[in-house]
Amino acid sequence: MHTPSSRSNAANSVPLLDVSRQNDGLRDELLAALADVCDSGRFIHGPQCAELESRVAEYCQTTHAVGCASGSDALLLALMVLDIGPGDEVILPSFTFFATAGAVWRLGAKPVFADIVPDTFNVDPESVRRQITPATRAIIPVHLFGQCADMDALAEITADAKIAIIEDAAQAIGAEWAGRGAGSMGRLGCFSFYPTKNLGGCGDGGMITTDDAQLAARLRILRDHGQHPQYHHQLVGINSRLDTLQAAALLVKLARLDRWTTQRRENAQRYAGSFARLGLNTRLGLPAESNACHHVWNQYTIRVPEGARDELRERLAGVGVGSAVYYPVPLHLQECFAPLGYKIGSLPETERAAREVLSLPIFPGLSAQEIDAVVDAVGRALPECGRDVGRRRDASAA
Repeated sequence: MHTPSSRSNAANSVPLLDVSRQNDGLRDELLAALADVCDSGRFIHGPQCAELESRVAEYCQTTHAVGCASGSDALLLALMVLDIGPGDEVILPSFTFFATAGAVWRLGAKPVFADIVPDTFNVDPESVRRQITPATRAIIPVHLFGQCADMDALAEITADAKIAIIEDAAQAIGAEWAGRGAGSMGRLGCFSFYPTKNLGGCGDGGMITTDDAQLAARLRILRDHGQHPQYHHQLVGINSRLDTLQAAALLVKLARLDRWTTQRRENAQRYAGSFARLGLNTRLGLPAESNACHHVWNQYTIRVPEGARDELRERLAGVGVGSAVYYPVPLHLQECFAPLGYKIGSLPETERAAREVLSLPIFPGLSAQEIDAVVDAVGRALPECGRDVGRRRDASAA
């Protein structure tokens, strides 16, 4: 077995994210694209917006795509266009970013939280099935960390019911399930262009995909205060337009997305091989890729059991290795959702994941040497982590 080598802190320094590595190589092209928008003066609804919508629709294997101001607004607008509101229930995972449930709550509907599948972190279809009631209007599977949820099972569950599937694909542009693109398998798909996403802009931005022409037309009205034509309002909408500057920058980056995805996939493979060579795959829970899925690895998330996660993260930070916990508090246990009545133990797999997950650097441009440095740092730190936890457990058993 390979023994982790000793390196200096400087050699081990690896950031969790480094967006500038992508942007530096595109600086001139990005600046030229932004200058074109500035010169045109068409900062809202410029031609780059329509072009981006067309190209994202094609990329995601859908007929229509509608730009908006953020991934959070994409979720909100998707619910609005389906007229979901008070008295309605929407089933979604608790192990996700807040925006998924926040959009449901803001419209007066009730978030109903489902548990997850341990190996993929995605929503458990059987848990979803148990939560369905006559009030259920929609299910929002989250394609977490870049891997699609089991869309075949969810489609089967909703086949005989008037329940819409809204894909939260904020972290999963380019991912596939059985050859079908993320955002193309539900009634609507929601994407985020936050700078740290696989396709990240120079600020906030979002997109909604659909094959339903009527929904697409209505979304275009809802995102612009509900007006059509100008100053005539048949609907009450919101101000959520994707500005032309963001669209121009995203068009530059979209041309590189497949290459960046390949780099992310190669990074994940190198992690798996390096952890296995060190024998760390027996102490850590390594992320799994479903046989049906093309994973795009927005995050590389390991499990650190036995209460050692937070200590490992501190030790990694001490040698300059970045990491993050997505997400430390499940949504069903957040204070703002206390009125829903969930308690500790309500969703055991979700709660276990929140205690164990740790995301490591996987961004495009990450070098093989940096991945080896991360694995090396984990290998050196892990034997020291959780010792107090283990001693307390042994003393309790005695």
